[in-house]
Amino acid sequence: MKKIEGWVTAPQGFVAAGVKAGIKVSGNHDVAVIFSEVPAACGAVFTTNKMCAAPVTVCREVNSHPYAQAICVNSGCANAATGVRGLEDAKAMQAHCAEKLGIKPEEVFVCSTGVIGHFLPMDKLFAGIDAAVEALDESEGESCAMAIQTTDTFIKKAAYEFEVGGKACKIAGIAKGAGMIHPNMATMLTYLTTDCAVAPDVLKRAVKKAADQSFNMVVVDGDTSTNDSMIVLANGMAENEIIVSEDHPDYPAFFEALCACARDLAILIAHDGEGATKFLEVNVIGAATWADAKTAAMAIAKSPLVKTAFFGEDPNWGRIVCAAGYSGADMDQNKVNLSIGGKYLVKDGLNCNVPAEEMAPIMHEHDISMTVDLAVGEEKATVWTCDFSYEYVKINGEYHT
Repeated sequence: MKKIEGWVTAPQGFVAAGVKAGIKVSGNHDVAVIFSEVPAACGAVFTTNKMCAAPVTVCREVNSHPYAQAICVNSGCANAATGVRGLEDAKAMQAHCAEKLGIKPEEVFVCSTGVIGHFLPMDKLFAGIDAAVEALDESEGESCAMAIQTTDTFIKKAAYEFEVGGKACKIAGIAKGAGMIHPNMATMLTYLTTDCAVAPDVLKRAVKKAADQSFNMVVVDGDTSTNDSMIVLANGMAENEIIVSEDHPDYPAFFEALCACARDLAILIAHDGEGATKFLEVNVIGAATWADAKTAAMAIAKSPLVKTAFFGEDPNWGRIVCAAGYSGADMDQNKVNLSIGGKYLVKDGLNCNVPAEEMAPIMHEHDISMTVDLAVGEEKATVWTCDFSYEYVKINGEYHT
């Protein structure tokens, strides 16, 4: 497996496009379509928020089928908390895209992102879908990625090439997300395409596992969005022997590539946390169970006190061990160890009394890693997050306007 440059059009048989339909006040790209030239096995996971957006409801229906062929997305309006009309609009969006592509509505995933509580401007949306379908091309992966963004400050993409059964396969993905980021499921929008041949039931299980190892290990602000969707299409155009089970000899290579692509996108989301000045990697080791390791790491990563301390470049380790302690994870407070940037601040539960000037260069870095040893077992987990800055408050205070 090797990392490559490429958009969602890198795997064989995929085209895409993004256009400016006037949904966003900014006038930026806001409607995108991804299309597989042949039916593709589909797998997806969605938000657990009970106030899920209308397109999520429609997408769940699509994902109940083994195959799909397209993804249609708009940004600038979430179509969430929009009642019966919102659901009708999402289905109309689906039907319109399907008609333009010459496929069935149930073969089209539809997603929306933006402000909650507003109805989709259907005339603009339909015109945007028409333009996007007309522009579909292997060279339009970048415009597609631009069209799914909201408060993102940069495009998030990842691509890998891998081999299964002697056949060269590719997997590629794009994502949007900078705020309202917290697990359950992916807390953003992400779309991955692959030309690897995978049975639909195998793909659906693999996508859930990959989300657990990537997007469900990212937190920016502790808010689970109404619109979260991770959708994967596998069209089999690499012509490898179809992977029909997790026991198939080629499954590990496929799953490794899927996880690598998803993990890269998840890390980019943490890097782009709204107003972030620091990218933080929280490692918890020595846990009794993996669930405990994740629980402790998430408590640290979500703590506003921890996040603001890193923004202020203050090595306030007390906030970190405090968060681990209230997380509920099993730990031995008399044996806990903590290091930041490789420098131990706590050993066997006691202050190492590291001078502040020794920590200053570490705390000044953009990317900072910390490790907490709970000292009760062998399990570990890593969560990615960012700091809280003045800019985070500004961005979210002005979001609606």
